[in-house]
Amino acid sequence: MNMSTPSILKLISSLTAEGWIEKKGYGVSIGGRKPDLYSLKDKKILILCIDIALFHTKIAIIDNNYNYIVEAQTIALPISKSTRSDFLNILGSQVQDILKDHHISQEALIGCSVGMPGLIDSEKGKSYSYFLSDEEDISLTTEFEKTLKLPVVIQNDVNGSSMAEFTHGMAKGKQNVLILLMDLGVGLGIIMDGKLRKGACGFSGELGHIPFVENGALCYCGKHGCLETITSGNALSEMAKEGIMAGKNSMLNKLSKEELQRIEPAVIIEAANKGDQYAIQLLSNIGTYMGKGIAMLIQLFNPELIILSGKIAEAKQYITLPMQQAINTYCMTQIRERTTILSSELGENSRLLGYATTGIDHFLDTCIQKAGKPKSKLQVQ
Repeated sequence: MNMSTPSILKLISSLTAEGWIEKKGYGVSIGGRKPDLYSLKDKKILILCIDIALFHTKIAIIDNNYNYIVEAQTIALPISKSTRSDFLNILGSQVQDILKDHHISQEALIGCSVGMPGLIDSEKGKSYSYFLSDEEDISLTTEFEKTLKLPVVIQNDVNGSSMAEFTHGMAKGKQNVLILLMDLGVGLGIIMDGKLRKGACGFSGELGHIPFVENGALCYCGKHGCLETITSGNALSEMAKEGIMAGKNSMLNKLSKEELQRIEPAVIIEAANKGDQYAIQLLSNIGTYMGKGIAMLIQLFNPELIILSGKIAEAKQYITLPMQQAINTYCMTQIRERTTILSSELGENSRLLGYATTGIDHFLDTCIQKAGKPKSKLQVQ
């Protein structure tokens, strides 16, 4: 901090007296007395976190120590069937209701961190996949800020999952990790040399849209045979529907036509857990295809760890066993033996923790830059 010890002690004393920080015990000593450890108190900084998915939206409020002040609430607000204006109007109303119900004032929030699928340029605040507008000069971030009356940062959902693993999960303390998000789509988070790598425009990790099958099914991105058309949650649901309608023997036959039309990966995984051979075969196929893709990633990035997350990863051994078999087949032995593959343990709301981490860092950095002096950091906090 380029400050003398007496000045730092004076700041610590002042911040303690004002209720911002508290003593948290002692650090490790390399000789002499152990250093005192301090941290921010709970609830000193609150951030609104919004996770926008294809078929629903989650809203939570998290504090500086990553406690949920408002637990994640799921609302039926899909990105796939909403116009930009309709989505923002409903979202704004829902957020106000949550703040009112939990007696939280707008002024108590440092800002809002939003995550969503697709191509997201965080620097420009634009989405190139959803909520497209004819008014190119107006960023999505600006419209969110107008609606929520808060400063807003937007990011790709996979980067949110990666940040959560990097700061709270299995990637903590690691230098070279890949986070594979196997959800309704397929995405990749890249941590190299101890940093989350987003690429020149924030578009890195679009693994799901690498052409993988010659003359394969049409992907929503406009290309044929993308990896996502055979390994995603959407692909799993479509393959299950086609098989059942073609007369495959499965307990999924008990589903009504309406239930079959909106079948989700969790239903197929549940059937596999009950011994349904057709469901097991579907998951095994996905594991094999994904294993071949992972073999390529291992040879490209030489990661120490690959973390599987998302709805499909919840199938566990039904995809990991065929996945490992494919990796053994397609990857060089010397490289694959140095890579560990594990399933995430953070749970279904982990992205919200990643959004909170990114958002708090972003908004505090902005405050510090406005202050103009690095030594004012603690005063800004």
